[in-house]
Amino acid sequence: MNRIAQKLLYLCLLFSTAAFSQHPGDYFKIRVVDDQTGRGVPLVELKTTNHLSYYTDNNGIIAFFEPGLMNQEIYFHIKSHGYEYPADGFGYRGKSLKTVPGDSVVLKIKRINIAERLYRITGSGLYSNSLLLGLPVPLKQPVLNGRVFGQDTFIETLYKGKIYWFWGDTDKPSYPLGNFATSGATSELPGSGGLNPATGIDLNYFVDESGFSKKMCPVKGPGPVWIHFLTTIKDSTGTQRLLSSYTRIKNLGEAYERGLALFDDSAEIFKPFVQFTLNSPFFPEGHSYKTNFKGVEYLNFNFGTPYSLRVKADWDHITNQSSYEAFTCLAEGSRYDTANIKLDRTPQGTLNYLWKTNTEPLNLEKEKFLLKKGKLKPDETSFNLHDFLSGEFIESHSGSVFWNAYRQKWVMVFGQVNGSSSYLGEIWYAEGDTPTGPWVYARKIVSHDKYTFYNVGQHPLFDQEDGRLIYFEGTYTESFSGNPVPTPRYNYNQIMYRLNLNDPRLFLPTPVYRVKDMKSASRYLLREEIESLNCWKQIQEVPFFGLSPERDIDGSIPVFAVKEKGKVRLTIKTPGKTVKPLFWGLPDTESTTITPNGQWECMADIFSLNMELRVVGSTISGTINNESLVVKRGTIRKDSVELHIDDTKEHKSYVVKAMLTSGNLRGEYREINGEDKGVFTGKQVNTARQLMNSPMLVPLYEFEDPLGAYSYSVKSEQEGYKRAERPVCLVWKNPSSLLTLDFEARHLPISK
Repeated sequence: MNRIAQKLLYLCLLFSTAAFSQHPGDYFKIRVVDDQTGRGVPLVELKTTNHLSYYTDNNGIIAFFEPGLMNQEIYFHIKSHGYEYPADGFGYRGKSLKTVPGDSVVLKIKRINIAERLYRITGSGLYSNSLLLGLPVPLKQPVLNGRVFGQDTFIETLYKGKIYWFWGDTDKPSYPLGNFATSGATSELPGSGGLNPATGIDLNYFVDESGFSKKMCPVKGPGPVWIHFLTTIKDSTGTQRLLSSYTRIKNLGEAYERGLALFDDSAEIFKPFVQFTLNSPFFPEGHSYKTNFKGVEYLNFNFGTPYSLRVKADWDHITNQSSYEAFTCLAEGSRYDTANIKLDRTPQGTLNYLWKTNTEPLNLEKEKFLLKKGKLKPDETSFNLHDFLSGEFIESHSGSVFWNAYRQKWVMVFGQVNGSSSYLGEIWYAEGDTPTGPWVYARKIVSHDKYTFYNVGQHPLFDQEDGRLIYFEGTYTESFSGNPVPTPRYNYNQIMYRLNLNDPRLFLPTPVYRVKDMKSASRYLLREEIESLNCWKQIQEVPFFGLSPERDIDGSIPVFAVKEKGKVRLTIKTPGKTVKPLFWGLPDTESTTITPNGQWECMADIFSLNMELRVVGSTISGTINNESLVVKRGTIRKDSVELHIDDTKEHKSYVVKAMLTSGNLRGEYREINGEDKGVFTGKQVNTARQLMNSPMLVPLYEFEDPLGAYSYSVKSEQEGYKRAERPVCLVWKNPSSLLTLDFEARHLPISK
């Protein structure tokens, strides 16, 4: 076919398509919403049986128009990372829809992720489907802002009343190669002209003469230029400046140059002014935060999570590379030399993790090498994060740490590089009593199906309800995932999530400290009591972890600290209604009563039911998350359960008879006065039961010394002590023998 014929064919197709669809009423509107919140879910794929894929926009909307596929039943497979559409009897997750122009449908999708996906921040077509339908959108530039197609890795801070945003490499529409010298934008603060962060972010890009996102850190020489942290600082003249570190990249493991750059407000670019030594371990990067340490303001950095580097937050120290301090166990003044490792140990052999100048910090890879060589024991590593549910070790990647007012703790959101996947797609949440930890237990909050989501970071400027709601984002890309199919529009862009810290799934174990008082007796306290009594220096160890008094999980039991004959003792017996538990543990497995109390996920053949059952004596009552199904009554006798269920819509009644084992129901259902019958199964949704197989869950033993004083340990024997026959309860063990507590670091408020 010659070029003229090709052009004629293209024009015919163009005009014919325009004739098919020109008005909002020509589209069939599909909206996919979160079944928990009713909010539209972005990044949901609907795919036809002939593999045509459509993706919801930021409103959760698809404007469907396909010549030849209108006004008929079309089946759509429905899937999304961290969300799930119900399966039918053949295992297909989707729905058949009649695609009538002008009509609409709302589909509810179940969120598996704990965090809620809100919207895509960058790239083109953020609200493309909504605009095709003529619907209102929140952004001033909802289609193509700054001519940006894709952006990698954000960093932001507050400067002169605005939020300043910067990203790494940026894609553009007109050529495969875009801006590789940092991109930037500003936005207004929420409540001061800016949008509610739950709605979106109106970005005002710095652009060049073509209208494309301009080079914000133009450094001479080959290689991309990235900036790594942002802070405001007074320069040598006392003027408030915007400061960053930068690298001119040779490849992911090498650099041409590194240093500090200052933002020139008149030129609206960063200008390098200090170069740092390339091979120096003291290079500030990541999301920074400020602390007060013994009356001195420090700037702290976290990227490798937890990445322990800090510097005094003044001009002379930040610009002097030798002023940077590391929280490390290497001997002061030493470097990580594989041939001659010098560790800082006490005469008793305990590692000293302290803030030290001119001493190299360790990262995860270096700790793994020291473990392999026998220089460190497994309980001597600072990177010791574990999955709260399974107990599996989590190999952390990048993330951020900030103080959270709601939790009154330091909270960390970070990525993972190990486990069942080698890509960077799993995101976790953890809490620490101090900036340096202990960081031990974490819960997965976002998951991706063979897709990368890296370099995540929190937005403390967006915290809502005193920090109960936090926001974080990351880069969504097929890079490093092995996925050959990039998601249209979404790939290589920033996506915002929201996390409710009052979600019971985030009720994580917290350190229980053993403290020696003036009489050398042991006391067991949580951080709040440690802080109020100012007895951080009296801490002897963290013997175990328990749940905070106000954050107990389904199936947990309270543990109280009571005085008996002047001695402090831990007990699960309630001393009085007004006495607050010291912590919550789990019941010892041998004494755990099998009961149908709680939430159940059940199947009646291919039909799914979610039930909540309550037991009083031998009588069961309950509810079902179905408008037409009602639990009329039920009974339990030993391990046999019988439920009577009415279908008010079909005017039918059923009886379910099932055997109850630990966390499972199995039996049959049959229609009363009818022929319908089948297999009935159920699985108890009980956090305590989910945890029972975790290797981190261990018995807490009580010991009594010859003088009648009590102590508690997860070890089964202590020489010279008498052990009680039964454990107090089950608790979570501490995999670390270290006390890496930066308790003198006080958070500083973020000025808004």
